[in-house]
Amino acid sequence: MRPYRGIDASERLAHRRSRFIEAGLDLLSTPPGEPTVRAICAKAGVAVRYFYESFVDKDDFAVLVFDTVISDLTATTQAAAATAPVRDGNRAGMANIVNTIASDARVGRLLFNAQLTNPVIADKRTAGAELLTAIYFTDLSTVLPFEANERTKALSYFAVGGVGQTIDAWLNGRLQLTPDELIDQLANVLDEFVEPRLHQPRRTATEASGR
Repeated sequence: MRPYRGIDASERLAHRRSRFIEAGLDLLSTPPGEPTVRAICAKAGVAVRYFYESFVDKDDFAVLVFDTVISDLTATTQAAAATAPVRDGNRAGMANIVNTIASDARVGRLLFNAQLTNPVIADKRTAGAELLTAIYFTDLSTVLPFEANERTKALSYFAVGGVGQTIDAWLNGRLQLTPDELIDQLANVLDEFVEPRLHQPRRTATEASGR
């Protein structure tokens, strides 16, 4: 296809996709989060015929929006934690997540708002939580002085689920903390997860006495 007004077809397609993603953040993060194709196109300011250039249907659209958001947040959070001193990794990661959501609440609502009923988003959240749990398990394993185990995995699920529910409560006004206070609270809790006793079976009274 020839350039139109100096912009080639691939650039025009990429521009329309970015407008669709921006519209998706607005529409999919607002309960119930199940917009029609026409509503998506109207929000993006793009003709309906162009929707099908990029997406098979509105479910395909929801998947792309969610994957784009969680991929971006995961990448920047991992980068923030990796460049911080080891002792400050949790704080750096939480700061990136909370500050990103504070600057664009749509990101937080899309990823964590329990009021969204879109089944595609619900499925993607489950898959996203598994991904984040696996990442956190791997990161946690690297700082433990012993081999990670099923208790470590349980803590990883607890961390990801707990952080998500806390952020949802914060976004919906049920938790009255400043962003810095929220970062501090979440980081302090996660710092405790390196405590060895949380990863090891509890010793019985007989074992403790050496009998």
